[in-house]
Amino acid sequence: MTAPIVFGLVGGGWRAEFYFRIAQALPAQFQIAGCAARSEATRARIKRAWNIRVFDKIDALLDQHLDFVVTSVPRATSPPLLVELTSRDVPVLAETPPAPDLEALIQLRKELPANARVQVAEQYPYQPLHAARLAFARSGKLGEIRQVQVSVAHGYHGIALIRKFLNVSQESAIIEAFEFKSPLIAGPGRTGPPTEEREIESTQVIAHLQFGRKLAVFDFAPDQYFSWIRSQRFLVRGDRGEINNLEASYLIDFRTPASMRFERHDAGQKGNLEGYYHKGYTVGGAWFYQNPLIPGRLSDDEIAVGTCLRLMAHYVESGESFYSLAEASQDHYLSLIIDEAARTGKKLESSSQVWGSG
Repeated sequence: MTAPIVFGLVGGGWRAEFYFRIAQALPAQFQIAGCAARSEATRARIKRAWNIRVFDKIDALLDQHLDFVVTSVPRATSPPLLVELTSRDVPVLAETPPAPDLEALIQLRKELPANARVQVAEQYPYQPLHAARLAFARSGKLGEIRQVQVSVAHGYHGIALIRKFLNVSQESAIIEAFEFKSPLIAGPGRTGPPTEEREIESTQVIAHLQFGRKLAVFDFAPDQYFSWIRSQRFLVRGDRGEINNLEASYLIDFRTPASMRFERHDAGQKGNLEGYYHKGYTVGGAWFYQNPLIPGRLSDDEIAVGTCLRLMAHYVESGESFYSLAEASQDHYLSLIIDEAARTGKKLESSSQVWGSG
């Protein structure tokens, strides 16, 4: 039996609890050696709710046997923490984004030691449906992908998906964007369902990003994360076919079209006694995604975060990157340009940055 992945965590907020739930659901695969948090109230809550060892100092956490450390802290405090840990030769899986703005991203790149081992927990490409779509798009059935329209996640998360599907790296992008505000009846949030009817203002950002002959349309309002009445949308287009949400259409040959659906498979439904967990996605009877975290009873986002943990362990062992600090910096940089383009109404173009070489 393979030994479990043992990691430490710095930070104890809402996002950190994803890691707690993953380790709790799959103790044979993941173990948390401890959590360092500055607030006494946070440490007390974590110890009481999750029965995890807590520390008020990072030194005490690093005294434990660890494969790597996960940092789940506010973006403003992330850069000095990454520098501190990597200067001590600690491998780090950092939460998104790694720094708050372009200046901080550039400074972080300059201050990190040359041998820093850092990956970033950008989970969206590893969510089951996105992973299945990406595998199908890369199968060649759609031909060369030249367009993607993403309305599933904000900022750098949406950009990460755009770059993956278009297969672009550090290429220059011409960006136009605008905001659209409209009234919306509030839905659930991080704390649960609404307790009363309340009207809020929803802010939608729509942007065009042109990478040479490839086009991306970014379209998102934060309400889509939780809202019952604001759905997510996804379109990928190649010269031989497209994916439109759950439908795949492509040409077998120039006169033979095919149309198939992405079919989700979950155990534990309709009298099934295997347990309750996600199995994966098929298209036309073939698996395009299989959950690596069976039999964990986890949400899709938790599966994606758990996949990042597995990939991080492989990175520490092999050096094989799965989402580097350079990628994370580029995605956040493009997201910042979208924000500026929406604010100013100007057409903007990205430029080469210090992380462009790796």
